[in-house]
Amino acid sequence: MHAHFPILTFAIWLPIAFGIIVLVVGSDKTPGVVRWIALIGSVASFIVTLPLISGFDANLSALQFVELVPWIKSFNIRYHLGVDGLSIWFIILTAFIAIIVVIAGWEVITDNVAQYMAAFLILSGLMVGVFSAADGMLFYVFFEATLIPIYLIIGVWGGPNRVYAAFKLFLYTLAGSLVMLVALIYLYTHSNSFELSTWQALPLSMTSQVLLFIAFFLAFAVKVPMWPVHTWLPDAHVEAPTGGSVVLAAIMLKLGAYGFLRLLLPTVPDASHVLAPVMIALSLIAVIYIGLVALVQADMKKLVAYSSIVHMGLVTLGLFLFSQLSIEGAIMQMISHGLVSSAMFLCIGILYDRMHSRQIADYGGIVNTMPKFSAFAVLFSMANCGLPGTSGFVGEFMVILSAVKFNFWIGCLSAITLILSAAYTLWMVKRVYLGTITNDSIMRLGDLSRREFWMLMVLTLLVLYIGVFPKPFTDVMHESVVNLLSHAAQSKLPARPW
Repeated sequence: MHAHFPILTFAIWLPIAFGIIVLVVGSDKTPGVVRWIALIGSVASFIVTLPLISGFDANLSALQFVELVPWIKSFNIRYHLGVDGLSIWFIILTAFIAIIVVIAGWEVITDNVAQYMAAFLILSGLMVGVFSAADGMLFYVFFEATLIPIYLIIGVWGGPNRVYAAFKLFLYTLAGSLVMLVALIYLYTHSNSFELSTWQALPLSMTSQVLLFIAFFLAFAVKVPMWPVHTWLPDAHVEAPTGGSVVLAAIMLKLGAYGFLRLLLPTVPDASHVLAPVMIALSLIAVIYIGLVALVQADMKKLVAYSSIVHMGLVTLGLFLFSQLSIEGAIMQMISHGLVSSAMFLCIGILYDRMHSRQIADYGGIVNTMPKFSAFAVLFSMANCGLPGTSGFVGEFMVILSAVKFNFWIGCLSAITLILSAAYTLWMVKRVYLGTITNDSIMRLGDLSRREFWMLMVLTLLVLYIGVFPKPFTDVMHESVVNLLSHAAQSKLPARPW
């Protein structure tokens, strides 16, 4: 099937097409029709991606399901798509999260329903485009285009300070991306191509590599986000609607880390090794300092937002330890974080819909009136702490183990995340879910609806499955990680004349 059927094109453009259909035919007079069209579109888009798993050859490191069509011939820009072990799970995760977001907003969003659903469907297709692109300009176009729907999602359906948060997100990410565009143009002028594979083979001086590294770093570090360019994320999460927080945490943060994997490491390997200590230091600051910041948060969303920065700090740490275990651990951490953080933001959204508050002090004893919900919420909190048997443990263990092998003290510092994660997460669990009921509003709360129950149940099964049996996931990415490391180990410095 994959030899002739353009699976990746359908995975990108099918949700975008359904988003346009929703915009054209939908209105607030027919919200039910809009929701069902959006659900059908998201499910169809997810089904389209499933042949990527069944037809993927885990023994190959090269791109598979390749599609190649000339796009802008005068600049040698091509519509070049492909998938390998580094990207396949992110494409599947993106399509899956789109379904969750549509279901999560089913009853909650009542104004501009068509525009809301359309924004998420279009955003889903654009993010799949980022993970599928094998041409630098195509990557950049998709990478930048994702800003438009997420800006609208936060700016239109967000909280009281939504405009400020949306502008901050837009300006931070756009500023970094413009510097990356200069880097892409530089690589094009030296290769006459936008093919990522061509750039990976291009000999570059150390000065050029360092400057390119800085340019790519500015674009991708903001997206991750790494300390100290992380300040837009808590604001964006707090103001975003639940669906916006889910997509931000599950997928959009991964675009930056994926950029490190796909562009930075193989294109500027010498600079990556030289500047790896800086990246490791920044990652450890995120793990420890941001973990301490999370401890003092009074807003549940802000706490989980800072927790996301901590977990993504482990991801960037793993990427720059340059071992198979660390990079596979970083990818597993991204997959797990996509599921666990999504679930935690959904749980906070469920409480907010009932109580209209995210302040931890306004809650207490939720388990007494919402036992089913509390069971799910505590499970996801344990996964956020890295409890063995959950997906949260797998990636953290692999990265920390590889850090210990790299340097004992770096391993010890990275392991502090286990203590801090347990501290701020369990503090929230104790104050919100356990104990006695603190006010009359909690007495009147109803437990999960059928829609909410099955939404959380599916995420629970995935979190537990990955935690118990991660091998199918690591097997798929193994050859691609080995290939990436071989590129990263080869010096690209021009040969010096005798």
